Parts: sequence; structure tokens; C-alpha cells
Amino acid sequence: MKRLGIYSVLLILILSLTLMAGCSRSGETIPADTLRYALEQEPSTLDPAKSSTLPESTVELAIFEGLTRLNDKDMPEPAMAESWTMSSDGLVYTFKIRSDAKWSDGKPVTAKDFEYAWKRALNPTVAANNAYMLYVLKNGEAYNTEKASADEVGVKAIDDYTLVVTLEAPAPYFLGLTAFHAYYPVREDIVEAAPDTWATNADTLIGNGPFKLVKWQHSSELQFVKNEQYWDAKAVRLTAMEWPISESQSTRLTLVEGGAADIMVEPPVADQERLAGLGLFKVAPSLGTYYYVFNVTAPPFDNPLVRKAFSMVIDRKVIVDTIVHGGKTPAYAFVPTGLIDEATGQDFRQAGGSLVSYNVAEAKRLLQEAGYGPNKPLPPVTILYNTNEMHKAIAEAVQAIWQNELGATISLQNQETKVFMANREEGHYQVARASWIGDYVDPQTFLDVFSDEANDAQYHSEAYTALMNRVHNTTDLKLRSQLMHEAEAMILDEALVLPIYFTTTPYVVRDTIDGFFWSSLGTVDFKQAYRK
Repeated sequence: MKRLGIYSVLLILILSLTLMAGCSRSGETIPADTLRYALEQEPSTLDPAKSSTLPESTVELAIFEGLTRLNDKDMPEPAMAESWTMSSDGLVYTFKIRSDAKWSDGKPVTAKDFEYAWKRALNPTVAANNAYMLYVLKNGEAYNTEKASADEVGVKAIDDYTLVVTLEAPAPYFLGLTAFHAYYPVREDIVEAAPDTWATNADTLIGNGPFKLVKWQHSSELQFVKNEQYWDAKAVRLTAMEWPISESQSTRLTLVEGGAADIMVEPPVADQERLAGLGLFKVAPSLGTYYYVFNVTAPPFDNPLVRKAFSMVIDRKVIVDTIVHGGKTPAYAFVPTGLIDEATGQDFRQAGGSLVSYNVAEAKRLLQEAGYGPNKPLPPVTILYNTNEMHKAIAEAVQAIWQNELGATISLQNQETKVFMANREEGHYQVARASWIGDYVDPQTFLDVFSDEANDAQYHSEAYTALMNRVHNTTDLKLRSQLMHEAEAMILDEALVLPIYFTTTPYVVRDTIDGFFWSSLGTVDFKQAYRK
């Protein structure tokens, strides 16, 4: 009876989604011929300055657009900016905003919208999660840390269609940054009218991207229609999208296989071989690392020897081969493969080599050195993770290893993603699941995670910050590469993280959908998607 009840609920869910005909705030009916993406998480916010998860970034990519947009090779192309020039020293960029760039309500997108948005993200009173992404701007960090004024930040609208940007130091990846959500424009009148709620409600979200959000039924569904005001609307082939929301991999797969969705990410591992046989399973490359982060202020992980010991007993290859699959590879460092070492032309990971190892005997010796043994057992440890079948399976495997090899008492705690993220950011945990997908195609995007004073590990190191400041400010590519390798080695020597695997993006898609692409930075772009 219990099993029948579960199947009945799923059937009702599928039928209700299939038959659903939603209406927007203006009475527009969502057409039946639409793309349906099963979103893996309810967005906490769609404020580009504050959002922090890939599902949020994917939604924002549909409804906003920056000065540039990444193509299917992850290269920036003209978007809100039709052209730009760069000074000979690489410090000053001058962007020309399209005269036909408009918001979804028909008002023009101007250079002033970009200046407002970027300075708002850096405003210390806003406390934006993504402020650090704009530290590349001259005085960006100084303004965010209250050492400079907003007027001193290196972004200025000369007129409605000219934006001049001055950097702290040359940054070869800067144009790629302008496609990132922290650099999207937002409208001052929209934000100031409802500062706390404008980005959590479809009625108040005005975007400038290929689609507009017309319905947001929280924890249930998002609905979009084509934005006819978009400058490149002729390239947008879909008339609408419906995105049911579920954190459950199995539920999302059921939606696709039942016909209520067309595409979903991260299908359950147990189904991947079967799905591949049906031609539904695909794998896209990804620049990311799945890891556990230690709270360095929470015993027993306030001792780096303990952190190293807990990391050294994990056999990453076994976890990947038996649990994870999906083309992922074991991670023996923090920066993933696929990034170029500018000094050598090699892959950065290949040049840096492995920085962690599997060594149970050494792990036990380190615990003894840290003072733990029969007369002083380890305190109980709780692994925190957000609700998801994969996260649960990995946490159970890690739990068993730590109990069997180290004699530790390990418990598991899962939380809904919004609560989980808040607790991790506030340091309310001992060890927690984490992942980082690059914000741009450069090793620095991984190393900056721990140069921010608000990092999840609660790690504050003047030496590391000084090292990363040298990375930010040098124009010597060889020196910059050397410094980044030193920074990564410091992260692993301090054992701030326990890297587990380098990511890919496994997904399931029905053969009726084409024209979309997955960026290696983790987002999926539906601008030119279509139903065959």
C-alpha cells in the first residue's frame, strides 16, 4: 500500500504538470509548445549581486544579460555591449551599449544601469555575496571594505551608451567576467521600490535577457515567455519555458521520462547506464570541484593535523568508481583540470600535480600527533549536507570510512538547500559538503574562495590574503602562475578542504530538444534552444 501511494502521488504530479496551462501577471497564456527544464533547486533569490548557486545562475541567465554573453566555447561575445576598446596597458575598457537594448518593460538599458548595479554589489551595506567578484575594478575592494567611496570605484557611465571601466591591474579574464551574473545590470527604480523582495517575486523582476519570468510558484515552478523587447529576439526560437522545481534527482528523472519535462541535470547514478542505452544520457564538461569544507574554528577541525588526517583516509577513486560515476575523476587538489597554466601552456592541474594523498597509516600518526588516542577520543563529528541522493550516498561513505579507520563517532545531518547554505556561510557546522564551479576560466576563481574574509571555512590568513593580492596585482604571467600554485599548496597544506572529485555535468534530454548548451562554468543557456 505504501509503494502504491508513492507511485500514485508521482502520477498525479506528472499529470498536473503536463496539463498545467499557466497565465502570467498580464494574462498571457503559456503555450503548450514550450521547453520544460526540471530545475534542481528553489532559488533563494534572483538578485544577481546576492545569488550563489548554479540553479539561480541558470535562471538569471535566462532573464538577464551582461555586457557580454558566453558562447558554446565559453568565449565572451558582444551582448548588451555591441563593442569595446581596451587601453594599451590593459587597465581601461570602454564599452558601447546597444542603442536597441531594452528592459522587458520596454525601457532602455543604459550604461547608468551597469554603473548602479556594480556599485550596489560592492556597497558594504548591501552585503552582497558576489562583491568579491568585482574586486578587479579599481577601488572595488576598497569601497566594499569601507576604505574608499563609491565615486572612486572604476566604473563610470559617461553617457547613456558609454561605460568606462578601470581595473586595479590587467586581468586577461575580465571580458569573461562581464558575462557573469554579478555583472548584470539592475534597474535602480525597481530595486529601490522593494529592496528586500524585488528579486523574489515574478511581479517585480524586470530583466533584460532573452526571456521574462511571468510566474514564480515558490518551491514548485517557474514560468517564462519570450522577451520580445530583447535586442536579439529574432535568435530566440522558444515562445515559452516551464521549469518544475525539485531537489530530488529521482523526481526530476520521473518528470522527464513521464513526459512532464524535457531536460534535467544529474540523473541518479543507478539509472545512468539504462538512460545511456536509451540515448537520453549525456555528459557535458565542467570546471568544478566537489569537496568537503572544514570549519577551522570548530573542534576537532580547529587543528590542521586533524583535518589532514580526515582527508588522508578517503579513497577518492573508490568513491568515484562506486558511487559517483558520470565521467567524474578523483580530485587530489582543489583547482580542477581544464585550466591553462599561462607560464607553461600546460594544464594548470597537470603542472601543479597532486597535493593530497591516500595514506591511512600516516593519517593515524597525525591524529596521535594532534593528541588524540585511547585516552583522548575524538569529539563527535556531524557531516552537514543539503538534501540530495548523491550527497547522501557520499556522506554515508565518508561516515563509514571515518568511523572504521579513525574510530570517530560520525552523524549525518541533511537540510533543505536554503537553510544549508545559510548555516554553512555562517559557520554553523563542523564539516560540510561543498562544491565550486568556476566563475570564469582561470585558476584564480578557485583560489579567491579563501581570500574572502567571509569564506565558509571561517579561515582568515593574512599570509594567504597577501599572496592572493600579489596574484591580483602582478602583470608578470610567470610570477602570477607561480603564486597561484603557491596559494593552492597553502590551501591543501592547511587542509581547509577535502577534495573528492572534479565535476562533470551529466544530464538527461529528450531528443525533441536542441540548440541549448551547457557552459563548463555550470549554467545551461536556452537562448537559442528549440523543439524539433
